[in-house]
Amino acid sequence: MKQLLAHYWPELVITFIVWALIGWKMGLAAFFITVVLSMLEITLSADNAVINSRVLVKMSPLWQRLFMTVGILIAVFAVRFALPIVLVAIAAGLDTGSVLQLALNDPDAYGHKLHDIAHIIDGFGGIFLFMVALFFFVDRRKTTHWLPILERPLTHIGKIRISKVIVVGLLFVALELLLPSSERLVVGVAMATGIIIYSLLHGITFLMGKVQEKNELQKQVGWAAFASFLYLEVLDASFSLDGVVGAFALTNNIIIIMAGLGIGALWVRTMTIYLVRHQTLVKYQYLESGAHWAIFALSMVMMLKLFGIELPELVVGTIGLVFIAGAVVSSIRANRKALILTAKEKNNYNKPNG
Repeated sequence: MKQLLAHYWPELVITFIVWALIGWKMGLAAFFITVVLSMLEITLSADNAVINSRVLVKMSPLWQRLFMTVGILIAVFAVRFALPIVLVAIAAGLDTGSVLQLALNDPDAYGHKLHDIAHIIDGFGGIFLFMVALFFFVDRRKTTHWLPILERPLTHIGKIRISKVIVVGLLFVALELLLPSSERLVVGVAMATGIIIYSLLHGITFLMGKVQEKNELQKQVGWAAFASFLYLEVLDASFSLDGVVGAFALTNNIIIIMAGLGIGALWVRTMTIYLVRHQTLVKYQYLESGAHWAIFALSMVMMLKLFGIELPELVVGTIGLVFIAGAVVSSIRANRKALILTAKEKNNYNKPNG
């Protein structure tokens, strides 16, 4: 407990200050909604923290600090506030100033307009997160399998050179054919954008990583670290934009939404740093798989929304937590089993012959 408090005390202080300010300036109801939004964002993004830590552990200390400073500003102000306004402006054919005034002065109308472009957000986020999971599981180099009956066949598929391209292409075509004709163009563009952005960032990170391996650099620096930084920010956007739309189910006040989701973003980044510093991915060998199954489930949830099938956020968050908790429990069991086997081998080795 002391270790956790030592790591998280700045976030606890910031959280309580923001909650107190919201309660003081906007009343008890606003305070309660901010607390609920904060808890929802943290719960829904637990898998995001695990994936972030997988990328962040490869980056130099400088870029890790930038992730916690510049990155949090991008997450709160650019992704959770500015980007939805820009998306509404583009979709509605309005200038950003008008949409900003709408968000601040007429949150009900802004909430309706944001819901009107939810299919664009779901198209982008759904395909982007699907590719995150796909590139993890469909990988011929993957040797650790949490759910072998599912993961081993996917690893074998990864041996086919263009298997990922085929899977993404088939999914894209299937969604386009099933979507209402009125939404095919805009959702298609959104999905194509998600595919292009993921492919570019993944490709740059992979190539730069190879260059650094040849130069025997231990941590990502320069362009490789910058590409990973951008990847983390786009990943965060894919997770959080859907949450921004969902937040309007609780409130139309953009200040409350920013406060609640901003606190969640802060905690997710701190959780990421904690996972990196304590080598959690090493201690819990199946945690990455659990997080990627949670991401796959979230991508399916976003794609279902394209067809009007919406699950409550509490259910979505629970699905992610079940995968994470299951992977942790399996990892602990595997570690105990390995220790027992090691102890037995040691005893057998130390037994006198004859």
